[in-house]
Amino acid sequence: MNKGDLISKIADKTDLSKAQASDALNAVLDSITDALKEGDKVTLIGFGTFSPSLRKERQGRNPQSGATITIPAKVSAKFKQGKELGDAVDTAELIKKL
Repeated sequence: MNKGDLISKIADKTDLSKAQASDALNAVLDSITDALKEGDKVTLIGFGTFSPSLRKERQGRNPQSGATITIPAKVSAKFKQGKELGDAVDTAELIKKL
């Protein structure tokens, strides 16, 4: 599923137009992004938690030359699923499918 498919599903389930569903989805995603940029975590009970995660500076190797390089520190987004989402996804049908 891609963003367009998700917008269509939202529009179908809420009786919104696709444009309104797109605006709603973009508002949610922008709000989550803004919170993460400020260093806050976003918890959606039953779904999961988005949080910023710091990766410290570390040493690595260039695979072509073998030279040691410094990989800079970076903040990335981390997601931890909630119990209800985990239970919903963990089904025998999906296990067979994958």
